[in-house]
Amino acid sequence: MTLDVILPTFNREALVARALDSLQRARVPAQLNVRVLVVDNGSTDGTRALVRKEVARFDGCLKYLFVPTPGKPHALNAGIAATAGSLIGLIDDDEEIEAGWFECIARQFASPDIDFIGGKCLPLWDAPPPAWFGERYRGVVGWVDPGPVARTMDADYPGILMGGNAVIRRRVLERAGLYSAALNRNGATLLGCEDEDMYHRLLAIGARGRYVPELVIYHHVPVARLQKRYFRRWCFWRGVSLGVMDRDRPARVPYFAGVPRYTIGRAVRGVLANAAGTVGLGSATTPAPRFEHELACWDLAGFFWGKHLYRSPAPAVSTPAALEQEHV
Repeated sequence: MTLDVILPTFNREALVARALDSLQRARVPAQLNVRVLVVDNGSTDGTRALVRKEVARFDGCLKYLFVPTPGKPHALNAGIAATAGSLIGLIDDDEEIEAGWFECIARQFASPDIDFIGGKCLPLWDAPPPAWFGERYRGVVGWVDPGPVARTMDADYPGILMGGNAVIRRRVLERAGLYSAALNRNGATLLGCEDEDMYHRLLAIGARGRYVPELVIYHHVPVARLQKRYFRRWCFWRGVSLGVMDRDRPARVPYFAGVPRYTIGRAVRGVLANAAGTVGLGSATTPAPRFEHELACWDLAGFFWGKHLYRSPAPAVSTPAALEQEHV
């Protein structure tokens, strides 16, 4: 098997160095041929020079691709097009893989019945999480831990395939199509959910997935993301993203005013709980539940905006002439 690990990045030279170091140190089984592609999404720091310097440690299996069109979907799509391995591994530039990551991949894809796998994303804290940080919104900082038991990733799975720790068979990904540029994040917004959109498209074509608890990456959490204003902004824009997706792929749930009733209900219950907490009643007298109730309102506001008011700009297109690949 040949695995192409695609690592998109933008101006994170120091973190990319840590990600590459983890890839280089991880154990690679004999039956797996690993190649790494750093997709530089317009960086102005020393990312290019770093990759050139790292090439000696990778025995010719490290490449660099410059994609000037901003946005992670463009970087991912260009990286997929620039590689040819039977397996595509996806990690982010602020992550480090666990030492047995490649061995886990080889074991799972020895079975022809597996089309994609996902795993745990555990935090590497720059600072201890604040008192208001609860369990419900761990995903804001990329913390994903569905537990110790492997399970099928299907319509009943309670999460999604996270793009920061995923491996997909190329033939299946080609059937599902490109990552959506309509969900492109930029400097002005935190629009996203391209991973969630891809996960639903994989299920729609009948792809067979599995959550594998041994597939572990560690995600760097900077202090700037442990601020309430970041959580509010993230929840609002995730809601916008879900609202945009819902236009084309509505859920099979009751709606009110174009919004799933459970989203409205969660926000209303949060407002009532916080009102009770203000006078010393209920569980919302402590920081974590109070803030989680508030974030439910940001979820609702974002979804409504995305469903009814947000208009996506016309997606930019990266032409082959604009891409610059170095076979370093």
